[in-house]
Amino acid sequence: MKYHQIDRDLFIKNRTKFMAQMKPKSVAIFNSNDIYPISADSTMPFAQHRDIFYLSGVDQEESILLLFPDAPYEHQREMVFLKETSEHIAIWEGEKLTKERAFEVSGIKTVHWLQDFEKILFEMMTHSDTIYINTNEHYRATVETETREARFVKWWKEKYPAHAVAKSNPILQRIRSVKETEELDLIQNACNITEKGYRRLLSFVKPNVTEYEIEAELIHEFIRNRSKGFAYTPIIASGNNANVLHYIENNQQCQAGDLILLDVAAEYANYSSDMTRMIPVSGKFTDRQAAVYEAVLRVKNEATKMLTPGTLWKQYHFEVGKIMTSELLGLGLLDKADVQNENPEWPAYKKYFMHGTSHHMGLDTHDYGILTEPMQANMVFTVEPGIYIPAEGFGIRLEDNVIVQETGEPFNLMRNIPIELDEIETLMNS
Repeated sequence: MKYHQIDRDLFIKNRTKFMAQMKPKSVAIFNSNDIYPISADSTMPFAQHRDIFYLSGVDQEESILLLFPDAPYEHQREMVFLKETSEHIAIWEGEKLTKERAFEVSGIKTVHWLQDFEKILFEMMTHSDTIYINTNEHYRATVETETREARFVKWWKEKYPAHAVAKSNPILQRIRSVKETEELDLIQNACNITEKGYRRLLSFVKPNVTEYEIEAELIHEFIRNRSKGFAYTPIIASGNNANVLHYIENNQQCQAGDLILLDVAAEYANYSSDMTRMIPVSGKFTDRQAAVYEAVLRVKNEATKMLTPGTLWKQYHFEVGKIMTSELLGLGLLDKADVQNENPEWPAYKKYFMHGTSHHMGLDTHDYGILTEPMQANMVFTVEPGIYIPAEGFGIRLEDNVIVQETGEPFNLMRNIPIELDEIETLMNS
């Protein structure tokens, strides 16, 4: 891995939290992701399943984590199963985790080779009543591919039909949403790498540069700082492209006078950052662009203040909608009649700001978190309002990542990334 090894104490704490919420005499199983084929012998780059990584730190394919807090013997309470490495594998694929290295990474003393999994699982099943399966229940999830986890669940149900079934996801949704100090440091590092990429662009962007050249500058800076690359598919949207919320073609030339919407961010050690900034191709905002920009910035700043313990996500977005409505009235994009006659299910402001303001962030860019439960300290959220005006040829979105604090306003992980208009113009023209 490119990243520095993470202190295994983080994964020990994470497992302790998970096992504390398991039912008596229960086993929990977590599988790594597959390496997905493209065609012929080509594959996608491996990306570890975030749950097994969160609980073990194991960042390798064909790995399984088994947790059994009530196992008869202490050495059976935490076990990891790995693909057995060999001299042949070392030559053709590179070094894999040995049993000793797996302990160093995870803090799990009992490490088996994968070929022993079924035999050991059978023994664990004779001592347990319930198995926790790890289904994907994220509110944004759309899964069309059968995962390694899904194949395991099918196999297990046929093999052990008499056991009760429980779900690990509700536990993980809660514990993963509240970050440990080590996790906050990793996310801060991802944000710092993002900052380096963004600052690199401010002296690079000029009229006629292409969106893909900008993408190339970013990936260069991210990788040279130990990131695997983008935390998500980058959006580099000049001019009217910014009004397509998930524009990812990044293949157009940037014209003088246009703005570029940059929804781009680095990952670090599988942890995400998530940034959006706007820069003028010519190095200076027009008066109208500046007016809309400042309106979005005011909404972002006011919305950020509301991310405090006890806040409910739905009520938060309702309040942000009222602030955005006021700004749109000030810009002349809405009038009082629009607001008075609005559909409560789709308020007038949604014509220009149609997405949510915040989402959880962490190991996943859209991270785990139960939206019907109050916000807590050490949750990490994005704050990303926008105003999109196709008729005027531009859209503006601004986004920071913040940590909810016990008291007071959130801590901004992107506090050092230029966002004020005058600072951006100064840096672009220096």
